[in-house]
Amino acid sequence: MPPGPPGADHTRGHDPGVAARLTGLANGRTGSPPGGGRYGLLLLVLIGTYLLSAFSGAKLVTELQVVLFAGILLIALRTSPLARPWPAVIAAITVIGTAVTFWTSLSGARSGKATEDFWKALLLLLAVVMVVRRVLAKPEVTVQSIYGALSAYLITGLMFAAVYAGIQHLDPSDFFANNQPANTQTFQYFSFTTLTTLGYGDFTAAANGARSIAVLEALTGQIFLATLVARLVAAYRTPDRREPGLLEDVDGPGDDEDRD
Repeated sequence: MPPGPPGADHTRGHDPGVAARLTGLANGRTGSPPGGGRYGLLLLVLIGTYLLSAFSGAKLVTELQVVLFAGILLIALRTSPLARPWPAVIAAITVIGTAVTFWTSLSGARSGKATEDFWKALLLLLAVVMVVRRVLAKPEVTVQSIYGALSAYLITGLMFAAVYAGIQHLDPSDFFANNQPANTQTFQYFSFTTLTTLGYGDFTAAANGARSIAVLEALTGQIFLATLVARLVAAYRTPDRREPGLLEDVDGPGDDEDRD
């Protein structure tokens, strides 16, 4: 028989969080984190993809971009909380669609190039939706949440760059004003300077449609930074505080009086 008066709670002194971690997995806020939600690898792949495209003007690198973007979506899909069989369905569509658009782009036709670019944009759009949804669904803000937000920001810039490239292939006129060159490197440069609202002015869209999309990208970048990133940073810096009136008497009732 354990010592103590009859009716005493002999479990007092045990960490209540242990029972919560064992029995409270249903609400997703205790125990080991659920599968997914790790974005370090995704962030590294995104940075590597951007640098590879920025510093290499080889045609093969440009053609392989669609494969890299498909890989980005598959990594984002791995961290998503989608129920079966949706991950397998989306992965199959991604692989098949990427193979088809890659094959059609090899013909060199403008329509095939445009199809590939818009397929890239669609892949990246799905990826950013999955990442943002997963980051917002996490009950606590961790360093992985910050990685996810940064990944979504980079994906957004690459997505708009793909849209600009698709517009260029559909419209025979110059995309940029003053006969500035239009290629993968300049589209990415223009996209990220627009997304971050730097506005250097060395590259500007010539057509009204492209200008409208550039304005939409600038608004997206502002809203992204002012809402998602600001919310994550504020939550990450906020300590876990308890109200004084709710603090548990860890010594147990009557212990203070026994000391006197």
